[in-house]
Amino acid sequence: MILHDALIFTPDDVDLARSPLAGRIDAETYVLGAFNPGLTRLPSGNLLLMVRVAEALKHPVRDQHIHAIRWEAGRYRLDPWPIGQVDPSDPRKFTMRQAGWRVMALTSLSWLLPVELSPDGRRVEAVHYAHALAPGAPYECYGIEDARISRIGNLWYMTVCAVSPERHCTVLYTSDDALHWQRQGIVLDHQNKDMLLFEGLIEGRFWAQTRPLGDLYFAYPPDSTWRAGPAINLASSPDALHWKPCDHPGLRPHAATLHTARMGGGAPPVLTDQGWLSLWHGVEPAGVAGIYRTYWSLLDAAEPWRVLRTEHDPLITPNPALTEPLKDRMYLENIVFTTGIVDAGDHYLVASGEADLACRMTWIDKRAFG
Repeated sequence: MILHDALIFTPDDVDLARSPLAGRIDAETYVLGAFNPGLTRLPSGNLLLMVRVAEALKHPVRDQHIHAIRWEAGRYRLDPWPIGQVDPSDPRKFTMRQAGWRVMALTSLSWLLPVELSPDGRRVEAVHYAHALAPGAPYECYGIEDARISRIGNLWYMTVCAVSPERHCTVLYTSDDALHWQRQGIVLDHQNKDMLLFEGLIEGRFWAQTRPLGDLYFAYPPDSTWRAGPAINLASSPDALHWKPCDHPGLRPHAATLHTARMGGGAPPVLTDQGWLSLWHGVEPAGVAGIYRTYWSLLDAAEPWRVLRTEHDPLITPNPALTEPLKDRMYLENIVFTTGIVDAGDHYLVASGEADLACRMTWIDKRAFG
């Protein structure tokens, strides 16, 4: 049961004069999106969103070339690509026209902006530009995306997707206050996205949901309950740095519906009296990006590969009414991408990216998971 739903932070709320790129790039930029926020509670009781700001070139095409922003050795550069060599049909990226495998570059560079909210999540208290996270290693040169934050013991653990020509990987940051973050480096290698740490240890070990991608999947038998494709796997670790994939499968697409033909992690799993509550996204193939919805499952507290319950009706669906005031900024639709959850007593606060554009907060009665 959704109690309340609102956009809490939008591109208009970002001050690009305080961006990590400000004064360091010879081009005019704008905020393509401020979305997909990690969510946690600060020691003060206030909430923290770690917002992905996708900063894009206002005029990417000049002199018959399309440009990409790239960080290199402390500087931001503009890489020119002949317009005839790329396919720019997707507003988020352009694909190289070449034989063989798919190669792309991004139309924006993403960095992370800490936004402090009131304890109830209804108003912005502060925007911490001084603590913004921008690319700082070669494997982050095209940006840092889609933070997920888990508090485990006295530390906060944040996973991000780092993008570069070297690899498309998961990088771990840690903090003792959720504002000052230390980069710990790569923890999952190429094209393993949507890594979320469970908010708590299981028999002394860290556990995480992962989502490796590939160009090939082997078919299940024709009468199987499952559908082959991107799914949510599990891994465990003694220290959150070195991960062993779980031998058991995790959450898999069901053959009976196309609404979840592709799956990926959403919010870090939180422990309830019934087990681990996992919010995840399912993607129905459609259009350029597909239709993204949020679903939920309950996982066994001691054996998280055992799925106790999965709800096949979506918990959160795209809400065009929320983005109506921003319709002139829209470039995608039919997307809600959940990235965070915190306990608020009799309800949960759930943070999502809406339409790859803005940060959405949803208040959900705990009885929805009964």
